[in-house]
Amino acid sequence: MPKGDVQPNSTMCFICGLENPAGLKLRIYEVESGVVEATFTAPEHYQGYPGVLHGGIIATIIDEVSGRSWMGSVEKPRFMFTAKLEVKYRKNVPIGKPLRIVGKRGSSRNRSAEAWAGIYNAESGELLAEGNTVLVNVPEKMLASTADLEKMGWKVYPE
Repeated sequence: MPKGDVQPNSTMCFICGLENPAGLKLRIYEVESGVVEATFTAPEHYQGYPGVLHGGIIATIIDEVSGRSWMGSVEKPRFMFTAKLEVKYRKNVPIGKPLRIVGKRGSSRNRSAEAWAGIYNAESGELLAEGNTVLVNVPEKMLASTADLEKMGWKVYPE
C-alpha cells in the first residue's frame, strides 16, 4: 500500500467504487502534491489473452489515475472529464501479479489540464503501460447539481 493521504472512493465507480461488484476497488493515495499511487493485482476475470490484463482495463486504469493526480486529497478536488487519452502498451500487463500505478500532473490551463499515468510491475519496477491525458473541468453547473458528494458516496472510507 502506498504511503500518503488516501483519496476519496465512491460507491459505484468502476475503478474506485467499493460497492461495485464488477469494479476494481482501487484505493488511490496522494503521495505528494500532484502525484498519486495505487497498487492492484488483477484477477483472472479481467484478462484478455490468458494471463494478460485486457487492454481496455489498462486504458481505464490509466484514464482514472492520471485524472486523479488533479484531484488532491487535501485541497479542493478538481473534477475533470477526459477529452483525450493516448495509451502506450509497452509490455504485457500480467494477471495475478502486483502492479504499482502512478499518476502525475502535467501542465494546466484555465479549464483544461494534462496528466500522465503509468502501470509498473511492482516487483521489478518495469514500466508496462503508460498514457497521457488531456482533461477538461467538469462544468460548475454540473457540479452544483451534485454538491453533496458525501451523500452520493464520494468520501474517504476506512480501510
